[in-house]
Amino acid sequence: MNEPLFFKPVFKERIWGGTALRSFGYDIPSEITGECWAFSAHPHGQSMVKNGPLAGKNLEELWENHRELFGNIDGDRFPLLTKILDANQDLSVQVHPNDDYAKVHENGELGKTECWYIIDCQDGAEIIFGHHANTKEELKAMIAENRWDELLNKVPVKKGDFFFVPSGTIHAIGEGIIILETQQNSDTTYRVYDYDRTDSEGNKRELHIEQSINVTTVPHQLAATSPTVEQKGDLEITNFVECDYFTVEKWALDGKANREQEQSFLLCSVIEGDGSLEKDGKEFAFQKGDHFLLPNKFGAFELNGKAELIVSYI
Repeated sequence: MNEPLFFKPVFKERIWGGTALRSFGYDIPSEITGECWAFSAHPHGQSMVKNGPLAGKNLEELWENHRELFGNIDGDRFPLLTKILDANQDLSVQVHPNDDYAKVHENGELGKTECWYIIDCQDGAEIIFGHHANTKEELKAMIAENRWDELLNKVPVKKGDFFFVPSGTIHAIGEGIIILETQQNSDTTYRVYDYDRTDSEGNKRELHIEQSINVTTVPHQLAATSPTVEQKGDLEITNFVECDYFTVEKWALDGKANREQEQSFLLCSVIEGDGSLEKDGKEFAFQKGDHFLLPNKFGAFELNGKAELIVSYI
C-alpha cells in the first residue's frame, strides 16, 4: 500500500457536547455533538476508509482481513482509538479500569489508559486530574458525603498542554475545552459524579460508585511525562509520551520535511493548518480535520505546508 488511508469519522451526541467540531470542517449531527471518533474499530462506532481501493472498508475489517497494513502485529482487536472531544459543558467525573479488571467485569473489554492534547480552550478552563484521598476508606467517605471540593484536584489548562491519564486516575474535562484523545480501544467509563445533571426527561445519568472505588488508584499517583523535542528539517517533533499502550507525538510543520515510516502503522490527525504528503510522485492534500493512516512499510515520504498533526503508534 503506497498511499495514505483517509478515514471518515463517527460522531457521538453527548449531554455535554456543542458545535465546536464544525471548526474542523465536519458536518455534525446536532448542537450537542461531543465526540468525533476519528480512528475507531470499536463495536460502538467504526470509522471508514474514504479513498483508494479500500474505500468503504471500516478499520475493524482492515484489522481482520488486511493485517499486513499493520505489520501483522498480534492482537484480537485494533489497539487504539483516537477522538476529538468538544466539552461545551463539564464532563462527568470518571475513572477507567485497567485491562485485568475490565476483562473480568466488562465482558472482555480492554481497560482504558488515555492521554489528552489540549487543542484549544477558553480562558480560565480547568480539568479534574486526580484526587486528595489518602486511603480507600477516605475515598469512600468523601464520595458518600459529597465532599467533592475537598476530594477533587482541579488543574488550570491552556492550549498546547498535554496530560497522560493512566487507568485508575479520577479525571474530567472541563467546560470550554477541545482535546484530541488517544486511548486504548475501549468504551468503558465509570462515572463517579455528574453534578446532579438531568436529561431532557428529568433523569439523572447512571453512576458507578462501587466500580469507581474498586479501580481508583489511592493515593493518586501523578504520571509525570517529560516531552522531548527534535527538529527534522522544517518539522518540529514533540514526543509527549511512550507507554505500554501507545506513543504520542505532535508534528509542527512549517515548510518541507522528509520522513520515513518505520512503525507498524502511524495514525495522523491534522489539528491545524493544511499541507500535502508526497509519495512516489503522487500528492495527497490534507487539512484541519483530516485523519489518515500510514500503513506498515509505507517508507519514505515528503511533507509540505504549514500544519500541526497529532501522531500515534504502538
